Amino acid sequence: MERRKFIKNVAASSAAFSIVPSFVLGKNHVPPSDTLYIGAFGVGGRGSSVIKELTDTGKVKFVTLCDVDQRGVADSYKLHPKAKRYKDFRDVYDKHLNEMDAIMVATPDHTHATIALPFMRAKKHAYVEKPLAHNIQEVRLMTKVAKENGIITQMGNQGASSPGSRTAKEWIDAGVIGDVTKVDCWTNRPVWPQGVKTPVGGHPIPKELDWDLWLGPAAMRDYNPAYLPFKWRGWWDFGTGALGDMGCHIMETPYSVLGLGSPTEAEASCTTTWVGDFVEADYSSSCPPSSVVRLKVDAPNQGSIDLNWYDGGIMPDIPSELADGEKLGNGDGGVVFHGTKGIILTDVYSANPRLLPADVNSMFNKPKETLPRIKGGSAGHQNNWVEGCLNGTTASSDFVTKAGPLTEGVLMGNLAIKAYQYKTLKAGKKVGDWDPYNYPGRRTIKWDAANMKVTNFDMANEWVSRDYRKGWELK
Repeated sequence: MERRKFIKNVAASSAAFSIVPSFVLGKNHVPPSDTLYIGAFGVGGRGSSVIKELTDTGKVKFVTLCDVDQRGVADSYKLHPKAKRYKDFRDVYDKHLNEMDAIMVATPDHTHATIALPFMRAKKHAYVEKPLAHNIQEVRLMTKVAKENGIITQMGNQGASSPGSRTAKEWIDAGVIGDVTKVDCWTNRPVWPQGVKTPVGGHPIPKELDWDLWLGPAAMRDYNPAYLPFKWRGWWDFGTGALGDMGCHIMETPYSVLGLGSPTEAEASCTTTWVGDFVEADYSSSCPPSSVVRLKVDAPNQGSIDLNWYDGGIMPDIPSELADGEKLGNGDGGVVFHGTKGIILTDVYSANPRLLPADVNSMFNKPKETLPRIKGGSAGHQNNWVEGCLNGTTASSDFVTKAGPLTEGVLMGNLAIKAYQYKTLKAGKKVGDWDPYNYPGRRTIKWDAANMKVTNFDMANEWVSRDYRKGWELK
């Protein structure tokens, strides 16, 4: 990553002068009030869907399409044949910075901050897929830069634009279920391998893939198909597991409804993986097959809330108010708000809020709608950001007030999971012995949000950030 021009430009854009909009500098396209000019990073897979959704707004033009892996980019290239094509985001920065108003980042989790921050410092609006970043320090930095530069930002958790969370908030604010004391969230993820052995031995690197660029800030290792194209989500060096994948969708509901901030406590329990009779595996580089996370989070109007997360097939307790045979949430997961006077249940993306028991809904005098709805709901999430960029209005999941605090909550859960996984050999024991490990991290993790520090298990502070490969350090 050590390129003189790139580093020089990054330093300049965060120093004395401000980057003026490209239409002022180059006179090469119409003002942002009419069209938003975007540079896209990660344009295959989920990125291709986001590009399609942005294109469907009819208000954008893609200046560049950038991806380190050319195997899944055909749809994006076909949709925007005139966009310049790149593998290295630094080339886009060097050559096209003043031709764009905004960026879209849909790369693997570990490169979100690395790619987005230089452009954000140059005052480019930013749409970044969930989770916002790979670790808490990156989240704080992205939030800080977004606030300092006054840019319009949006995380790709489309439920934040749905009417469901607004409806649930109106009901709870009206006291329909009393004070909320507990919220249960769950998902059917992971739907990729987790709790598996780190691959060994190299494989030929596909000609379409720049493996060095794909690794980015992560340590160099041999290419292995165990990481790509989608399985990276289950490896801590690249992904953030089931919680990182779906937490920003599902936990968005209580965060938006209750106005939650940073957790004060986090604890976890996870599935143990066995590799033989009475032989426990040590697969700590892989996220666990399933986990339960319990967070304590302060809600401004509700006091301390117990926010619980379940994944990998583990479910929360079934409320007694749920009718026999009635489904809890939907196939991908859901949310249950437990109040002193009742229960609200939603599906994933805050969809279909309803009271339990179900027959109450037919005679329920619903509070009036007081919160503005987003045009198109979840499907309008991209348009919500585009309109914000063009008109200067805050988007549904802006980094500063929504996406940053939500992602920090999600990553605090992951920090507790890592602490639960962490193990050391007992004196006189070796791998393969019965009961060989100590587990110093299996405790309630205390979080000092103001100082971004775990106060009762110092080892966990190593996971608040990460080790960056030389030349890829964040500035």
